[in-house]
Amino acid sequence: MKTTTYFDKDEKELAESLEKENWISELDTKEKKQYEENAIYSIAKQNQINITVSERDLMKIRAKAVEEGIPYQSFISMLIHKYNEGELSISMRHPTKKARKHGINAV
Repeated sequence: MKTTTYFDKDEKELAESLEKENWISELDTKEKKQYEENAIYSIAKQNQINITVSERDLMKIRAKAVEEGIPYQSFISMLIHKYNEGELSISMRHPTKKARKHGINAV
C-alpha cells in the first residue's frame, strides 16, 4: 500500500476531509450541469495540428505560457478555444480582400 506524504498538517487535514466527503457544494443544479458539460467537452477527442510560426512568436508564446503556469501547447489551445467561444477577438490592421468581402474591417 502506498503511503501518502503531505506538505504539512493543514494539507493532511484537507486531504482527509475530502476523502471523508465533508465538503458540500454551493452550486445549484444548473451550475453543476454546466460544469459537467464543460468537463465532458474538455475530455472529448483531441486532434493534433502542425503549424509554422516564427521563432520570435514562439518565444513570446512560450514566455506568456510560463507566466500563466501552463505548457505552451495548452496555452495555444486555450487561445484558439477562447477565440472560438467569442471570449477573444482579433483586430486586423489591414483586412484582406476575403475579410472585407465578409464585412470584417480593420481597426
